[in-house]
Amino acid sequence: MKYYIIAGEASGDLHGSNLMKAIIKEDPKAIFRFWGGDLMKAQGGTLVKHYRKLAFMGFLEVILNIRTIFKNLSFCKKDITTFNPDTIILIDYPGFNMRIAKWAKSLGKDTQYYISPQIWAWKENRIKAIKRDVNSMYVILPFEKPFYENKHDFPVHFVGHPLIDAINQHNYLRLSEFKSKYELDDRPIIAILPGSRKQEIKKMLKVMLEVSSRFKNYQFIIAGAPSQPESFYKQTIKNSEGHFISNDTYNLLNNAHAALVTSGTATLETALFKVPQVVCYKGSWISYEIGKRIIDLKFISLVNLIMDKEVVMELIQNKFNTNSVTDALKGILNPNQRTKILENYEVLEKSLGGIGASENTAKLIISHIEKND
Repeated sequence: MKYYIIAGEASGDLHGSNLMKAIIKEDPKAIFRFWGGDLMKAQGGTLVKHYRKLAFMGFLEVILNIRTIFKNLSFCKKDITTFNPDTIILIDYPGFNMRIAKWAKSLGKDTQYYISPQIWAWKENRIKAIKRDVNSMYVILPFEKPFYENKHDFPVHFVGHPLIDAINQHNYLRLSEFKSKYELDDRPIIAILPGSRKQEIKKMLKVMLEVSSRFKNYQFIIAGAPSQPESFYKQTIKNSEGHFISNDTYNLLNNAHAALVTSGTATLETALFKVPQVVCYKGSWISYEIGKRIIDLKFISLVNLIMDKEVVMELIQNKFNTNSVTDALKGILNPNQRTKILENYEVLEKSLGGIGASENTAKLIISHIEKND
């Protein structure tokens, strides 16, 4: 069968690649055409556009790039029409993917959505479009199933969280091997995860590195995103205490004692590696002012949202400063606080459904196609 997949961010590339791998097990003759990244490309098929050209962060950035976004939408529709897939698989990236779903459904094309738009956070009225335009929805957070089914009478499949699969499929370096590979000293490691987009990295990394000078008994290691060149980080890192490694975040988290993490998927990854963390976020002033008026959530990190309580500290916007991050980091280095966080992480992982999200979704996607043939 022919599958057209659209993932517009680094996390979508990761989950898309594991989904493709699982689909191939079920359908060895699968033909893929997709928007995504290097991980999806490694599974075979044709990469149409890389997510590096698609990811715009915040309200202001979207407005400034609106012409590019509409050009991409137009191109995508033509490309789908030419390819004529058996199904279109949309992975997160809702601003773009919901528009494609509307267009596709109007033409009678099959649309399946993997990793739900976060309508429980904002734009809940999107449920009308989802009910109209999405044939099948696969959710990865435990609270999403009752949200859709009990509140909005829309049946969905809870498949488990694909990060558990992504993390469990690797063989990791031991601490001594990791330190030897990157020529690190014997001090415990604090990981810095400043995000994956240039706009957020610029805002986050400077403050995170300022904090490092206050913790001489620890070494700070910056996780470079695969979407950004090392030269980009070097502009900020010079004269700082931080070391830099590129495209090896999971090995870093596997050997880290604590972490400073930009809000996003990385907060959940850090929790699954059982690393106490401080969650940080700072957006442009206008994006933040708009966002706080329309997003109705108690927390911004996935860890706290899933647990429905503050498991990890969140430092947002003006609270994200050198002194606040320093105090929060001191807190998670305290043995008693660390123990409490790690206990909550165990509960969190159990709630995510265990391994097999990619395989579960692949089987459901193929079953859905066959049922509707």
